[in-house]
Amino acid sequence: MLTSTKSLITYDKKNLDDKTLLSLYKNMLKPRMIEEKMLILLRQGKISKWFSGIGQEAISVGVTMAMKTEEYMLPMHRNLGVFTTRNIPLYRLFSQWQGKANGFTKGRDRSFHFGTQEFNIVGMISHLGPQLGVADGIALASLLKNKDCVTAVFTGEGGTSEGDFHEALNVASVWQLPVLFCVENNGYGLSTPTNEQYRCKDIADRGKGYGMESFVLDGNNIIEVYTKMEKLAASIRKRPRPILVEFKTFRMRGHEEASGTKYVPKNLMDEWAKKDPVDNFRTYLLAQRILTEKQDETLKETITSEINEHLKKAFDEEPIVPNIETELDDIYKTFDYKETKPSSKTEELRLIDAISLGLKQSMEKHDDLVIMGQDIAEYGGVFKITEGFVKQFGKARVRNTPICESAIVETAMGLSIAGMKAVMEMQFADFATSGFNPIVNYLAKSHYRWNQQADVVVRMPCGGGVAAGPFHSQTNEAWFTKTPGLKVIYPAFPFDAKGLLATAIEDPNPVLFFEHKALYRSVRQDVPVDYYTLPFGKASVLKEGKDVTVITYGAGVHWALEILDSNSDINADLIDLRSLQPLDTDAIFASVKKTGKAIVLQEDSLFGGIASDISSLIMENCFEQLDAPVKRVASMDTPIPFINQLEEQYMAKGRFEVALKELLAY
Repeated sequence: MLTSTKSLITYDKKNLDDKTLLSLYKNMLKPRMIEEKMLILLRQGKISKWFSGIGQEAISVGVTMAMKTEEYMLPMHRNLGVFTTRNIPLYRLFSQWQGKANGFTKGRDRSFHFGTQEFNIVGMISHLGPQLGVADGIALASLLKNKDCVTAVFTGEGGTSEGDFHEALNVASVWQLPVLFCVENNGYGLSTPTNEQYRCKDIADRGKGYGMESFVLDGNNIIEVYTKMEKLAASIRKRPRPILVEFKTFRMRGHEEASGTKYVPKNLMDEWAKKDPVDNFRTYLLAQRILTEKQDETLKETITSEINEHLKKAFDEEPIVPNIETELDDIYKTFDYKETKPSSKTEELRLIDAISLGLKQSMEKHDDLVIMGQDIAEYGGVFKITEGFVKQFGKARVRNTPICESAIVETAMGLSIAGMKAVMEMQFADFATSGFNPIVNYLAKSHYRWNQQADVVVRMPCGGGVAAGPFHSQTNEAWFTKTPGLKVIYPAFPFDAKGLLATAIEDPNPVLFFEHKALYRSVRQDVPVDYYTLPFGKASVLKEGKDVTVITYGAGVHWALEILDSNSDINADLIDLRSLQPLDTDAIFASVKKTGKAIVLQEDSLFGGIASDISSLIMENCFEQLDAPVKRVASMDTPIPFINQLEEQYMAKGRFEVALKELLAY
């Protein structure tokens, strides 16, 4: 604690009354005292980890007090003051840190890796950057709903080196989204100092490059933080736009307690210790006679009593009892599928037309649905699926995006958090690599972690046969079927595509919707003209036979049909999976137990593909009924080449007939 009777931080109380000043102090003191207690519990082994925000309380408290309670905040590791200022009951925080049921993640995630709709807080993930784009989505929802709300999102100076930071700022600037980007520059990203993180003088300078206002504030001066952020928030509510704010502060403890601070020069640590935001403000309030020593002592006693009372409640709570069924049930938000039957009126449509019509009818059905993607507005998308959509639905709901897949996936997640629906077109499925992190770590895990649905569909134009080469031809579904929390749909026919897309949009869970480019204009079918849905997890049996079971999806369905039609003597069950996750194992097992032989055909390369898992499932569940080993047929284990003759050699199609006949002859 400071021994000086004079504050080393210069405060200008402006028009703030004593009540507000005392509230600022109390709200900073509370997280400081909680942290001091947590450090004791950490040493006692009663909590497993701690990321200390000691020395940075003025930022969390000042920003939170400047916000309205209905406005979303997206904090980081060191923002305990956000949670306490939003008046989350302490026992719930303590239970969270001990992995108990009264926490927010049912023991599935730690410390501040959680969110709560009740308090309009959206927690971080360890990859740091994705929450910046999520804030864009929440702010976009506020804009579309005319709510005049601000979204505040935090990151550290280290996080500003991530691509997500730059993508999120660019999207927010282009779309003029009401976001406060709050950068806590605390000197070190773990042990890496700022001179090894960036070369510009201030991080706030980056705002100029994105055409947004930016400010540098003394992050240890609670009055400066609160008054400036209150002014900025009020301004943004009147005139929506993003603003970048850099808070200069210092991390007085390690990145986490186990890290220590040996890498910090002692003189630097001593210098910042003198600028402690809590001690200096206390000294100022005492000098101004706004706070008395007696009041301060009483306040500390009250907070201590509250901490101890809530700690006891958390400690007394029974540990979580593992339950396999509960764990599996919570991967997805419950979706009560209700069938909308197709009408009898049909018209012949290509696959691409069916997808376009299905998307259009979903836009008509769901007023809160927003579609986003590169070139999808006036241009209609590279495949023209959204042609004419802007005229009907307007640019607010049909949004061209910058080339930043990661930020747009995150924006879609933010829309879901704010209660809306989103469809994102990944211009080519190959480009999902640029948005891979938010898909597999944010969309997929949010419901399991803190009960937050990800009402997002990512459309994935995919597949070869169009001489597009290694970066526009992949069938990368196996990247996502591996990830719990995602649903993966892959139709082969216009009828299925239209109905399954409608279901994907209705489903509140994240769906990867694969659309084979070579089938877009080559496959036609009579399709109901009205809106209808089809269930996930139900395969389609296209042919019935007794000799062999052929299991495939996507373009593989058409390859199999072609081979079976030209070999009329082959008596086969042909199963079009349609849905890869969830998978219709009942249909697969029933057929294999009938025929005794199974061949799985996929366009993807062999090793690690979904055919391998299906083969294993059949071996484990139908072994006694098998008359031959399960056969897998796939494309070569190479990248997909460009020129036609090499692409044809690569493709599984040319090997399927021989493999099928070998299996039948076994």
